[in-house]
Parts: sequence; structure tokens; C-alpha cells
Amino acid sequence: MEILRDPLWNNIRLDPLALSLLETPVVQRLRYVRQLGLAFLVYPGATHSRFEHALGAWHLAGVALRLLDERGALDGIGARDQQLIRAAALLHDVGHYPFSHALEEIGVTDHEEVARPLVTQGAVGAVLRQALGDDAPDTVFALISGVSAHPLQGLISGSIDLDKIEYLKRDATMCGVPYGEIDVDRLLNSLVLVELPEGHTAIGVHEKGLSALESLLFAKYQMYRNVYWHHAVRSATAMYKRLVAVALDTGAVAADRVARYTDEGLLVHLDTPSLVPEARQLLDALRIRRLHKRAYECPAATLGDEVGEWIASDYALTRRVEDQLAAELGLPRGAVLLDYPAKTQMLGVDIPMQRRDGRVQHLTASGFEGALNLPRLSDELYRSARRLRVFTANRAPVPSDAVLTALRLDAEAIRDRLDRGLPLLS
Repeated sequence: MEILRDPLWNNIRLDPLALSLLETPVVQRLRYVRQLGLAFLVYPGATHSRFEHALGAWHLAGVALRLLDERGALDGIGARDQQLIRAAALLHDVGHYPFSHALEEIGVTDHEEVARPLVTQGAVGAVLRQALGDDAPDTVFALISGVSAHPLQGLISGSIDLDKIEYLKRDATMCGVPYGEIDVDRLLNSLVLVELPEGHTAIGVHEKGLSALESLLFAKYQMYRNVYWHHAVRSATAMYKRLVAVALDTGAVAADRVARYTDEGLLVHLDTPSLVPEARQLLDALRIRRLHKRAYECPAATLGDEVGEWIASDYALTRRVEDQLAAELGLPRGAVLLDYPAKTQMLGVDIPMQRRDGRVQHLTASGFEGALNLPRLSDELYRSARRLRVFTANRAPVPSDAVLTALRLDAEAIRDRLDRGLPLLS
């Protein structure tokens, strides 16, 4: 048994399986993929890696399993199953692209699908098969992708999974902000295995952990509002997305190789004399933190439902609109960028709660007296944190009313205007 020192969880104990997995190139690559992507351009301490987060998730999985076992909740769930859970916690992020989630917003393959061959084949697959049996790689991947029927699936993927607890706590600590405060000890001690009406067993929360669950929701909201969706972080992310999209279009990088790079590895690969001018300007600007500035901003709560959702879901259309707006404003390509973060749930509605009298209810169940309506509150917090933004290079102004009128068009209408060569800012 080896012990690593961690700034967040102090001592993390690694058994032979963890050590073998950590020694694989797939996991070692995570040392060089930042957990928070380009947030370090705003919060200088946010240089922590996916590797550190993976170690923390392994650690929390061990803590949660031990606490459940002490209460007799793991009767019938053997040591092998528990090792599979811990392996999934350690490996859950191996498919992440350089700078983490940003590139998934341009339509590349989801990081969990990228992880499939990395977990089920190669060195990682071999370690899992040798330690836990021939079906171990597929079982671990099913846990990572959230499709396993295992009773402990909720520890790996779900509304209160260990990944979420770990990254919120670590991100707040490394950014130096007080927003990620979660009552981790209380929350882990409140985890239970419950029998659902559907007839299967799942991870839930005891009623005594309701306050700790609320702390998780508020921490996530604060981190999205102040860190993950900070305007300068989103500006850098929009510039990076556009850079890589142009690089993919021009053949500067192959689509099937992007996920193999580290953060700096991808930027170094792109830094060649043949890089087209638009991409060159974006790359050079990111390198010296010359970020595009906010020219327009509107909160989701003001926009209304479904307005601008094509910006979050259709990157090809978004790029066409960016190019048209730049042309109408007399700016070069890449000088106007749109950003509307993809929808996220601050807290899911699938959390079963065990009442003090033994009954199991979902948090949305009517008559749950004395509890906040967490799903509704989650939606309201999400809408207040999300912003639609227009960024421009060199502080170029934009006509706000005309921009809002254009961006209020649905995808079909705006595509029709572009196809017919009509202006957007008329």
C-alpha cells in the first residue's frame, strides 16, 4: 500500500490495482490536462490537473464504500465489486480532450465515448482483466458511462456522484474562492442504499443529509456563476473552440487525434508557419492572454426559454452567424464570437431520499414537508447563472438591440436568412 499526499484530502492510500492503473500512459496523460481548462487565465491557481482529480475520486470512493460497509449496507456486494467501483472512479475522466470540456461544445465525440477503447483495450484493459476478470473493462466502462445496473452506479454517475463532490471542492480550493463549500463528511455519512419502487437498489441520501445536499447545490451554483461561467473564462473558451474548429477544417490537426494530445501538446502542434491567419491570431492571443471582450451580455432568465439555444447546440450554425456578424461590422473572421454555455443541471431530480421512518421518496415527491423544492430551485439558480454573450476583439462595439433581435431568431429562421444572403443586423 502506497500513500500519496494531496492538498485537499491529505493522505490518499493506493492499493496495487490503483498503482498499476496509474502507471499506464492513458492515466499519466491526465497529469497534463488541466481540470478547469482555460480558467487559469483568470484564476492563476487553477492549474490543477485531471490526474489530481482522479486520485481524489478514487479516495472518496474508498471513503464512501467504507462508510456504507460499516453500516452493513454492502452485504452481498463483494470485494471485487467494490474494486470495480473504485477503478471506475479513478478512470472516469481518461477520455477528456485537451483543456477538458471545451471541445465537446464544437461537436466532437463525447469524452465518455473517447474513453471506451482507452478503458476496454490497451494497457488499462489488460490491468483490469488481470486484476478483476475478463469482464472487468466492460463493467468499468458501463459504470463510467452511467448505464450500469449496479446498485452502486450512483457513486460514479448521477446527481450526487463522487466526481461532483470532488471537483467542486478541489476547484474552489485551487482557485482560492470560498464558493465550493460542501459538507462532504456529512454528505458521505448520509449515503444509503435504498430499494426503489421500480424494484432495484440504488444510492440515495438519508433525510439527515438534506442540509449537506443543499450545500452541494449552492456550491455548484456559486462555482458556475463565479468560475466556470466567468465572462473571461468563457471568452478564452470561445477563442479556443474557434481555434480548434478552424484547425480541424484546414487539416492542421486530425479529428481522430485531438483527444490524444495534452493541453500544451495541442497548442505546440498547432504552432506552425502553415497555420491560417485566423487561427494564428487566436492562438497568439490566447498565449499572451489578449482575450476578446464582452460587447453584449444577457442572462438566460431575461431571454426566455429556448431563445438562443442553437448557440449552445449547433456550433456550425454559430460559426456562420459569427462570420456574418463580423462581416456586417467590418471585422475580420474570428473577431466576433458568440457564447451560450450548454445547459446543465445544477442538481438532478433523480435523487431518492430515505425518510427517518424508512420511507423512500424522490425530492420532487409532493408532501415532502420541511424541505426546499431542490429541483425547482436548481432550475432557477441555473437560469440566473447562465449568460448569452457576444465577445469581440479589440473591444469592438456592437449594436446591442440589433444583435438581440437577430439572436432571438430560432435556428431555422436564422439559417434561412444566411442562406438567402440577408443581413442579420438590419
